[in-house]
Amino acid sequence: MAPSGSRNIKRDCRRVLYWIPVLFICLIVAWSYYAYVVQLCIGKGEHAAVWVNLECGRRRQRLATVMWLDMGRTGIKRLVYLLAYHVFFIMFVWAYWQTIFTKPMNPLKEFHLSHSDKELLEREDRGESQQEILRRIAKDLPIYTRTTSGAIRYCERCHLVKPDRCHHCSVCDKCILKMDHHCPWVNNCVGFSNYKFFTLFLAYSLLYCLFITATDLQYFIKFWTNGLPDTQAKFHIMFLFFASSMFSVSLASLFAYHCWLVCKNRSTLEVFRAPAFRHGTDKNGFSLGVSKNLRQVFGDEKKYWLLPVFSSDGETHPFPAKPLRDSQSRLLNNGQTWTDNEGTEDKERQGV
Repeated sequence: MAPSGSRNIKRDCRRVLYWIPVLFICLIVAWSYYAYVVQLCIGKGEHAAVWVNLECGRRRQRLATVMWLDMGRTGIKRLVYLLAYHVFFIMFVWAYWQTIFTKPMNPLKEFHLSHSDKELLEREDRGESQQEILRRIAKDLPIYTRTTSGAIRYCERCHLVKPDRCHHCSVCDKCILKMDHHCPWVNNCVGFSNYKFFTLFLAYSLLYCLFITATDLQYFIKFWTNGLPDTQAKFHIMFLFFASSMFSVSLASLFAYHCWLVCKNRSTLEVFRAPAFRHGTDKNGFSLGVSKNLRQVFGDEKKYWLLPVFSSDGETHPFPAKPLRDSQSRLLNNGQTWTDNEGTEDKERQGV
């Protein structure tokens, strides 16, 4: 019992530690909200009002009137800033929430080995005999890919035949459909169920940082030219500009990379190791063209593309809807065909 209890404690500690990056992001976002809304927009307005009142006591009434009018225009500008800021903020937080709390999809039951098949597989010592068993199990499954050595992709921890684009996550200890990577900043696996949310999270976080950088720039310049009152807001404005600009650079590169992945219909794992088919590896084996690749992630209805709601195209299996060449055809020749193109080709070959 002691070793089991120790393992449970270690597992619980790891689960707590995994939330530290998410907590860090939440604290940064909360501080940015305070700095921009309270210190920059609301706080700056109060300081300007005090300054105008002081000037009224020292200069002519005409100058005071001009300054009050200018303050009115500034107030309208800050109101527009606040409205636009909250749009970006809400969309960013919404997409981030969806990315974190959307559970990754796991393979269907049909890919799991039955109890008898697991016992039969465990009794076999030779690799070739195990592969024969796996071929028999996989012959009716929509599987097109193999390992680089040509074997059936099998997960020994989950006891299942891996669907195409499915990989085992060592952190989640599960097989994840269309796994892209495990992201510590969301404490979740990015895969089929939440890849759209992750992409929108990158997009809206980038827009959020760019908007803050652009609107904070004028006050950042005043900071260095001593045009700001010497208050607490002065330092919030300075650090807000530095933080948003630095995050913008890193987010821009990451967002551009994942846009390229979406257009190519690849995952991060497939970039480092191309999927293997019967004819060999093919880095573009799942690409259907840019338009269809986009719809596979964001769905057919464009009105939902910019919203963090699930609208991804297709079912969980199979992913390779691409018309397959002879060398990239069904994993097992005697299996049921899964695309219209394959059925047509089979009929033509039978006629010949």
